[in-house]
Amino acid sequence: MLRSAPIGVMDSGVGGLTVVSEIWRQLPREQVLFYGDSARCPYGDRTPEEIATFTFRALDYLVDRGVKMLVIACNTATAIVLKRARMRYRVPVVGVIAPGARAAIAATTARRVGVIGTRATIASNSYKNALYETHQGIEVRSLACPGFVEIVEADLMDTHHARSFIQESLTPMQGSGIDTLILGCTHYPLLAPIISGALGKGVKLISSAEETARDVSLWLTEHNMNRTDAASPHHVFLTSGDVSAFATIATKWLNSAVDVSYLDVWADAGVDAL
Repeated sequence: MLRSAPIGVMDSGVGGLTVVSEIWRQLPREQVLFYGDSARCPYGDRTPEEIATFTFRALDYLVDRGVKMLVIACNTATAIVLKRARMRYRVPVVGVIAPGARAAIAATTARRVGVIGTRATIASNSYKNALYETHQGIEVRSLACPGFVEIVEADLMDTHHARSFIQESLTPMQGSGIDTLILGCTHYPLLAPIISGALGKGVKLISSAEETARDVSLWLTEHNMNRTDAASPHHVFLTSGDVSAFATIATKWLNSAVDVSYLDVWADAGVDAL
């Protein structure tokens, strides 16, 4: 494993860019190889078997390209496959759920935490379990929010319809007494202004991206695997979906123009996984 090798990041679509943004901020010398599986997004409405199949194919691809570590920048995929992924690969595998739970525990003062995510993430109880492992006295309120991922993938965040839909979807969280809300999907930080407006300034929003990047940084430092090359890092962004749509969202979120290429790891394998 080479110190100069990239960090492999996968997501069901564009949401993992929130994690990439934090990796860039905290680790500006590191290279990122990102794969977003927008062709099969959202994962949150898939069966656990489908989620595992799609995720492992993407991770296999990244490992075959020589990454030095893997980041599953998708809450749904983390919930379903993280433990198995850590047994499957020789490189370290970082998920986004435990970092998000840690950040929420540190932020809450009322000890009442809300979690929003895809149907699969909420049904897995992964966030509840992670929160209870750290603080058994915590009160957790969970809510599945189908439709949020599709809004982000279609770049409809600034539309009146999106704002109305999100505000209505979050009605069960209003007046619930939570003071902290975990954005349990890496797509959701792109909706943060709308979500915050729906719940009020008294509710802190937690994205797992910052803590996840810290976990990445910690492992690299502990194992002396930080990239030291003098050359500027070369990042690669791949999507199985629409390249133009991905590039538009990536440019907005990363505040930088990025080169995006089309690649479907299933087409590459000669298999139709749609």
